[in-house]
Amino acid sequence: MDIQLIRHATLRVRFDNLVLLIDPMLGEKGSMPPIANSADQQPNPLVPLPLPIAELLNGVDAVLVTHVHRDHWDAAASASVPRSMRILCQPPDIAFFRELGFNDVRPVHSAVAYGLVTIARTAGEHGTGEIGLKMAPVSGYLLRSRADESLYIAGDTILCSAVRKVLKDFAPQVVVVNSGGARFLEGDPITMTAEEVAEVARLAPESQVIAVHMEAINHCGVRRDELKRHLSTIELQKPVLVPRDGELLAIPAPVPMRTWS
Repeated sequence: MDIQLIRHATLRVRFDNLVLLIDPMLGEKGSMPPIANSADQQPNPLVPLPLPIAELLNGVDAVLVTHVHRDHWDAAASASVPRSMRILCQPPDIAFFRELGFNDVRPVHSAVAYGLVTIARTAGEHGTGEIGLKMAPVSGYLLRSRADESLYIAGDTILCSAVRKVLKDFAPQVVVVNSGGARFLEGDPITMTAEEVAEVARLAPESQVIAVHMEAINHCGVRRDELKRHLSTIELQKPVLVPRDGELLAIPAPVPMRTWS
């Protein structure tokens, strides 16, 4: 399994026999307005793409989208992703992609099989209280292969009961969490804080936790160095990986321990 952080939540993943592009935000630096009602009012994205869009799309089998907030699917993605590309998405977003002209939109109601890979949709909470309700719906995805690889893309969620259940029930080989402690001027964070990332690592001691979703959008206040400093103060069985934009992580294949049904 190879996982390349492109920027923010955008990942290019090689999983079993598939190459997936996840949550493409492909716009140039400063091409979008800032997220409103946030402390930092710089235009988004705050940083450039680390490689050309054509290179990102080359060889991609499908695009997997957790939700269609503009920092997970932007105008540049709409303009750049070929209309023939397979789009895997949560059911509420079907009409969005069909209206854009995509002709191979596959909603993940519960789970879908794609080649030898099973992709199951998971729940999340994109904040608390009224803000969390307004930010919904969001999804995560659990990918499993017959070679015993498993990858949990938690998506835009705080550490909630749904996330805890996935970690407990499936013990994924790799867990990707959206950190950054994104928040507005009022209310609680709407993505994971440094403390929540550490708690995920404690709850899933055998999993390789990877933290992304930092330093690219104006309402994400937790920086990579802050997260690393916090993680360095606690004892974890396995270090959390905090990749740079463009960094490729090669995850060794697991020793087979179970058969997925």
